[in-house]
Amino acid sequence: MSEIVPVRTEAVVEPSPAERRALSPQARADVQAGIPEATSRAYSGDYRQFAAWCATAEHTALPATPETVTEYVSHLIHTPRPRTGRPYSPASIERVIASIRTAHHAAGIQPPETKGARKVLSGYKAQLSVSDDDADRRHAEARRVNAAVPATLRKLVATLDRKTLKGKRDAALLLLGHAIAGRASEMVSLNIASVTEDDSEKKRGIEVLVYRRKIKKWTRPKIMYGTNPNTCPVRATLALIDAMAAEGRTEGPLFVRMDRHGRIAPPMQRRNKATGIVEPIGDPAGRMTTDAASDVIQTAADDAKVEGLWRSHSLRRGFVTAARAAGKDLVDIGRHGGWADGSKALLAYIEEDDGWGDNNPLIGIGL
Repeated sequence: MSEIVPVRTEAVVEPSPAERRALSPQARADVQAGIPEATSRAYSGDYRQFAAWCATAEHTALPATPETVTEYVSHLIHTPRPRTGRPYSPASIERVIASIRTAHHAAGIQPPETKGARKVLSGYKAQLSVSDDDADRRHAEARRVNAAVPATLRKLVATLDRKTLKGKRDAALLLLGHAIAGRASEMVSLNIASVTEDDSEKKRGIEVLVYRRKIKKWTRPKIMYGTNPNTCPVRATLALIDAMAAEGRTEGPLFVRMDRHGRIAPPMQRRNKATGIVEPIGDPAGRMTTDAASDVIQTAADDAKVEGLWRSHSLRRGFVTAARAAGKDLVDIGRHGGWADGSKALLAYIEEDDGWGDNNPLIGIGL
């Protein structure tokens, strides 16, 4: 077992006047806009818990010292969470550290150095990995969604009533999301105008303008017609655009909210208790949220009785798995799906291969 030695906490360092200066509300909002919605939500929750712990432990949360962050990580690995009865997983603690650093950046303050915290985390990982308890070893591994490869997609889209607008939307979300290797935030950000048909004589398919937040670049993946009409992303996307036009929607978001009857949902509103003013909730144009996009995939998987964890990232993982199995070059896969060249995250997706296929490196080496 690896021994985790608590790091001594130094006296709290009070912020200097320069460090106390905060960003203006507008600048703070602009920084927040640059953080993906799901990440922002997770980071905000993590940082709120860190700040609450600091208040109880008499530490300063902003700016935090390296010792404070180390002490907090040590606290997390020894404290069971109410919901699970287990301490934070290593992957969750990585996110906590990132949330603390992000909060400092957003406030215009130099983030604390985290070497001590990461040494504690490294010892925690080692401790879990050599445990005799299978649950401990599973806890050390990051939980991954299942990969929605084409065989799975066929089962998912078969559950949809594609004569309805909702069925057309969900089919396009599944198939186009897989074809462009789209993250949920990238998919719900698409507009009708983001899709352009190939105007050459061959009519090869569509081009989709996608902003890849992780690499901060616009990409234009070309999506060709599929050989199977039921799982063709081009046909599904164009069918949705035509159906939206029939509803009077020729611009705005491609993927919109639907009510329980499968109709385009009206704008949501609520009355502000403090002011009495009725205010809009969410995107006024009816754009889907990232959670709603993920729910489409999980619901289709449940209806198809396909076991596993199925979220929007299943489409992205499934694209990599299928393309690699078909022998496509890793660089081409990465550029199509919006990964930076040499991305470690992309390489990790290749692990979806079960190891028994033609890609096994032991095949043909003469053993």
